[in-house]
Amino acid sequence: MNKILVYGAGPLGSLFAARLQEGGNDVSILARGQRLNDLRQHGVVLVDAQTKAQTVTHVNVVEALASDDAYDLVLVIMRKNHVLNILPILAANWCTPNVLFLSNNAAGPDAYVEALGKERVLIGFPNSAGYREGHVVHCLTGTEEKPAFVPFGEVDGRITERTRRVARIMESAPGFGAEVRTDMDAWLKYHVALLFPSLAPALYAAGVDNYRLARTRDLVVLAVRAIREGFCVLHSLGLPVTPSKLRVIEWLPEPILVLLAQRLLANPLMETALVKHAEAARSEVQHLIGEFMVLARATPVPTPTIDLLLRYYEPDVPRVPDGSANIPLRWGGLLLGVGVLVTALVGGVLVMRKLRRNRDHKDRL
Repeated sequence: MNKILVYGAGPLGSLFAARLQEGGNDVSILARGQRLNDLRQHGVVLVDAQTKAQTVTHVNVVEALASDDAYDLVLVIMRKNHVLNILPILAANWCTPNVLFLSNNAAGPDAYVEALGKERVLIGFPNSAGYREGHVVHCLTGTEEKPAFVPFGEVDGRITERTRRVARIMESAPGFGAEVRTDMDAWLKYHVALLFPSLAPALYAAGVDNYRLARTRDLVVLAVRAIREGFCVLHSLGLPVTPSKLRVIEWLPEPILVLLAQRLLANPLMETALVKHAEAARSEVQHLIGEFMVLARATPVPTPTIDLLLRYYEPDVPRVPDGSANIPLRWGGLLLGVGVLVTALVGGVLVMRKLRRNRDHKDRL
């Protein structure tokens, strides 16, 4: 049985603690204040954002991490600006060999490594979402049929016996899987570029309303252009797009990308996946934007759209009118995109015909 401490009793820390406990691990969760009392009184109460099913899981609750507390694994699941504050506490604990930081991060793992040593640090991302109402956590995560794969890895990208061991721990939790990556730092930087200097300020400009953002085409256009600027920044730093599925953002024509983004933003699940966190974690959003802009200013890449969107964090800047659609769409690359799709379809048809011919030939034999 693995002895695990979840450091951070927010929505995702609570989710991981409950699922890992259900997976047969010996789990403790570190909490303070009212959250400490709630967990001791009610346990971890989870409501699935999709099915509305409620579960209650009781885990051990602790108030502190002492220097001689021994765990097989500490999971740090907190807002990035809060993580930096607890590094001295983690460093003082000399009995835990593995600390996995599951949080947004554009600055890289250097602060973690400097505090704890490279041999203790793993980095990753929780790949789930949630928010808390009172003592109840509403979560959007994986299921037994479709698990949420938690990406993580060593800071130097090696695949080690330790990563395999931690992967087995993650896979023990119902609804979770593990994805050991060799490029986790780049993955985290692209995730920040995808959301924080781009989509997040667009959401604030829409009054933190995903439906209003979805129908305000001008803001979606600006968000898409800001994401592409952020990707150019990371390209300039020598970081290839990761995960590879994000490459579609680079080659898909802007009008199609904007339409797809509008449909995604109008999904009711965006309240859990995006809106509630944006409302509750403005300080983290601004911190991550600051981390990303340090990267951007170290490159020659211009970021005019990002700079424009960031103005909406200023309290006296008026919000973009609801439904505004005045910015002309950029149609460049549309023919290229259509060509790629047609080529893919034709290629698929040819492959199917070849397979059918081979099968008919075998039947005749």
